[in-house]
Amino acid sequence: MLKIGLTGGIGSGKSIVSKIFETLGIPVFDADTAAKMVMEEDETLKQQLKAAFGEAVYENNKLNRKYLAGIVFTDKDELNKLNALVHPAAIEMGLQWAAKQQSPYIVKEAALMFEAGSAFNLDYVIGVSAPRHLRILRTMQRDHISREEVMARMNKQIDEEVKMKLCDFVVLNDEQELLLPQVLSLHKKFLEMAKHTL
Repeated sequence: MLKIGLTGGIGSGKSIVSKIFETLGIPVFDADTAAKMVMEEDETLKQQLKAAFGEAVYENNKLNRKYLAGIVFTDKDELNKLNALVHPAAIEMGLQWAAKQQSPYIVKEAALMFEAGSAFNLDYVIGVSAPRHLRILRTMQRDHISREEVMARMNKQIDEEVKMKLCDFVVLNDEQELLLPQVLSLHKKFLEMAKHTL
């Protein structure tokens, strides 16, 4: 079974590409959702997060995302501290999930694939690329945040150009190129590759 990574900068459209793969019957693991889940459900991690960022990181036993974002997106050291706590648990969850799948290939979607070091156990990585202005606009609309907040988050990720160079395949989501033919072409390629890995 091939393990395919799917990554891209904030607002690039990774989720849309993931949905296309899911529609084609391919299992998709969303690492960002897994990270959120593990922060809500793992009691040991909750205690570690409280110790690292203060009791206010949880409000009525729920993760206070706005409070945490205010800390980590303005201080690189704090973001590194958060990632060091959360990423290993999310990566482990992904490995357990992958072991249960029965598909010719699987897709693991993660915004911080290279930053978190989770690309090491994947066969190939797809990058979803979009122009900076579109990514900013999409994120502002999706998350209801200011341009400055989007920029602060973008500045914490690997530069888009560098990230795409690290990928084996790139899907362009610039609202000019159609997404579906690009993903279908990759789907066909991965199915063919998977036949030779059996």
